[in-house]
Amino acid sequence: MKVAIGLLCVVAAGLCGCSPHALHEAEAVVAQADSLWHNGQMYGIDEGDSARLAQACETLSAFNSPLLSTFNSQLSTDYAHACYHYGRLLRKKDDPVAAMQVFIDATHSRTRDYHILGRVYSNMGSICHLANEFTLSYDMYQRSADCFLKDRDTLLYYYGLNNMAFEKGMSKELDNCRSIVHLIVKAELYNEHLAASCNRTLAEAFLIAHQYDSALYFAYEALRSSQQQEQEPASLLILAQAYSYIGKNDSAVHYSQQVLNSSHALGDINNALYILTNDDKTKDLEAVRQTAADRSDTQKLLEIRQGKMSQAVQLLEQDLTRKPDWKWLMGIIGTLVVIGSIIGLYVYRKGKQKALLSQKIDVLEQTANTIQEKHDELAERYQTEQQHIKRDIEAKCALLRTNDSIKKTLAWKNYKKMCGIVDQRFYFLASK
Repeated sequence: MKVAIGLLCVVAAGLCGCSPHALHEAEAVVAQADSLWHNGQMYGIDEGDSARLAQACETLSAFNSPLLSTFNSQLSTDYAHACYHYGRLLRKKDDPVAAMQVFIDATHSRTRDYHILGRVYSNMGSICHLANEFTLSYDMYQRSADCFLKDRDTLLYYYGLNNMAFEKGMSKELDNCRSIVHLIVKAELYNEHLAASCNRTLAEAFLIAHQYDSALYFAYEALRSSQQQEQEPASLLILAQAYSYIGKNDSAVHYSQQVLNSSHALGDINNALYILTNDDKTKDLEAVRQTAADRSDTQKLLEIRQGKMSQAVQLLEQDLTRKPDWKWLMGIIGTLVVIGSIIGLYVYRKGKQKALLSQKIDVLEQTANTIQEKHDELAERYQTEQQHIKRDIEAKCALLRTNDSIKKTLAWKNYKKMCGIVDQRFYFLASK
């Protein structure tokens, strides 16, 4: 067994090609990024070096082989965390294509940390949404919700369901959107923040379905449910668009101006400027032209972003349609066969040694039994002989006691001759 483990370590070191120092440094970067994340900060923005985070991803990717992750799952988890933090950083730096690739790498990490996978899939769903790929976004949000459910994080699971409902609303599937929201409303964890999210989802769905009265109602409900109304540009934009569609230009302009004051999202700014360009009758021609120019600049930025998002979605679609690579499975099977063969040979040799030892013990036991039997036989013969000698001596003594010429018979006056007669008749008693 020790030989097999040693062989595995050698193979692992050969596969990785990374020094222990590099691995420990990568793990330290991930630990720091996790700590900042839990404190509401981002590695590479608030603290830390983005280059070190990128290096940590590269280092840990070398350890993300199926063989190593089978025997050390923590390596896979560290790699998934590194990819998550680096992906968020790339999104922050407006590089959704590279971010999507890193997120895809995280989904192939084979980690059992479903919480981090849930957040990875949520980011992928957000990128798909910004690319207007609502069906694919729904699929990513569904995977995210399933991961949170596996992690037993019920609250994040319901937020995942709300994201799924939102994508159904964007796809003009109003009934499906309402059904999903209904499941969330019935949940025990339903709170004000979750209510605000669900109301915004319904407001957007009704707006797309051209049911503007319902859209206004749920947008106001979202604002009332939120504790910080000034940070709700999404609901304000829905109000502005709904009022614009029903011809209440003053209200549409009012809420559009609030959107510009509270949102930095290009989509929100573009839609708000559209309303201000077309519905604000109080501006002079020069102000209208300036607003239109601002919207034109925003649209150019949106077109650039849209191109990047589309490229990111293409990466995801290629990954989803690619054929699975079973080389890693064959590698694991081959390694297990080698290890199994070594262990089998070890067990076989130990078994032969045990059988040989058992055979030797059997031979010794048989020899010991034979010796014991001979000993018992000799002891019995000796006992019988002793009894025979005793009876013979007693019989001869009895004859001598009745012999009137005992002195002549024993040659009593000739000591040497007497000893010879005694030895002859009494089993060498005189000599003994």
